[in-house]
This record gives sequence, C-alpha cells and structure tokens, in this order.
Amino acid sequence: MTQISTRSALPVRIEMIRQLKRRRTLIALILVIALPLIVVAAVKFGPSANNDGGGGFGDGDLDLVGLATAGGWNFALTMIFFASGFLLLILVAMFTGDTVASEASWSTLRYLLMAPVPRRKLLRSKLIVGLILSIASIVILVGFSYLVGLIAFGSEPLTTPTAGTFSNSEAMYRMTVIGVYIFISLLFAAGIAFLMSVLTDVPLGAVGTAVVVVIVSNILGAIDALGGLREWLPTFYSNAWIGALNKDIEWGDMLRGTSYSIIAFTLLIGFAVYKFDRKDITS
Repeated sequence: MTQISTRSALPVRIEMIRQLKRRRTLIALILVIALPLIVVAAVKFGPSANNDGGGGFGDGDLDLVGLATAGGWNFALTMIFFASGFLLLILVAMFTGDTVASEASWSTLRYLLMAPVPRRKLLRSKLIVGLILSIASIVILVGFSYLVGLIAFGSEPLTTPTAGTFSNSEAMYRMTVIGVYIFISLLFAAGIAFLMSVLTDVPLGAVGTAVVVVIVSNILGAIDALGGLREWLPTFYSNAWIGALNKDIEWGDMLRGTSYSIIAFTLLIGFAVYKFDRKDITS
C-alpha cells in the first residue's frame, strides 16, 4: 500500500473542491446573487415604484441610498453598503468558522489527521480556502450587482455625495479599494470564527460567536461615553471605506482600521494554532 505523503495530503485544491460541494456554499452563493435581484424587483415592481417623493431608495438625494439607481456602479456600491454590515459578516464567519468544527461534528477530523495530515497543514488549507471563499463572495456581490444595475439603471458614471462623478476606470479603482478594505475589516470576524472552530465541535457556535462579538463591538463603538477608547476597537473603522468616495481618497482611517484588523487576525489565528497543536482529537 502506498503511504500518503504529508507534503501532498489535503492540498488547498482538494479542500476547495470539498467546500464547493457543500450545500452551505451553494446557499451562500444564492444569497449573494439574490440580494441585488430582490432589491431591483422591489424598486421596479414594488408599491413605491412610481412614487417620486423623496426620502427613499433611489430618490436622488445626495447619499448612497438616494443615488442607488443612478447607474450600475451606484447600485453595486449601495448593495455592498447594505451587505457589509450583516450578510458579508455572516458569510465570512461561516466560511472560516464552519470548517474545523464541522469536521469534528462529522467525526472525520480524527481520520484526516491519521491520513496523515499535519495539524498545521490542515489548519492552513482550511483557513486559505475559507478566506478565498470570503473574497469570492465580495467579488461576486460587487460584480453581479453591477451587472444587474447596468441592465436595470443604465451605464451612468459613479456619482458620489461628496466628489461628483467618476469615470468607469476610476469607479472600478474606487470599488476595488472599497472591496479590499471591507474584506480586511472582516478579518477580525474571520479570526474569531476560526479560533472558535478549533475550540468547539459545534459549527453554529463558532459562527454565532464571531457574529455576536462583532455586533457587541459595534454597539460599544457607538457609545459616546467611551470616548477615545472606542477607537481601539477592531471594528471601529469598519466603515472607513466611505473615505474612498471623496475626491481624494482619505487613507488615514482605512490604514488604521487595516492595521487593527490584521493585528487582531494574526493574534487570533496564532492562538488557534497554539490550541489546535495541543488539542486532543476525539471526534
């Protein structure tokens, strides 16, 4: 019998195929695609479709929601604004939290390590795949939202509340900056979810813990009484991507938010590796 090489055991490609075949990955993809379709259907055919009054979606007010129907780029920007606070948070937590814990709940984790798959290689493959799927969800959301918005609202240039309009090339650059920053800001949630995935055998517990921690952090960040302490929360600068919509991109808050997220993510992943190295695998 040929022995399985530890160098070739569970490569990222195999782990990616395994995750793509899972039902939860298909459901996540459906949710990402469904969001812009549902919003367009509501705008085009909903009770307020012919209402020209202000104060609503695509009413022309100089804010992200008011400009949502100004063209494909504006619609994509509004969709990522809607999704970044909750939908993308859940998806990132799911892709990184429902990974090691799911193997444990299926009682397959022990057999993976007996293959033999080195523990750190197992974690690395699962983390890389989880992050790739997280990035893919953001890219699909932006790309599909732009396509839907292009068909529904036309190819007008990106219009912003503070900097007028951007050309297509500049809009693509700004949206890339926004997408990358949103992914980085979600690394804190990914780190918590991955750590909990190592500590628990319940995938839903790992995902839920990450979501709850981020929500609590956001609530604390909204409490003015905390003063400057709020600025040290990893989620305090999660909306700093708004600075990419100014005439000159405001990098200050995004750079600070990036450093906080990466530091928190690194510490959480390091602790996850430490705990997994010493964990008794009984399932």
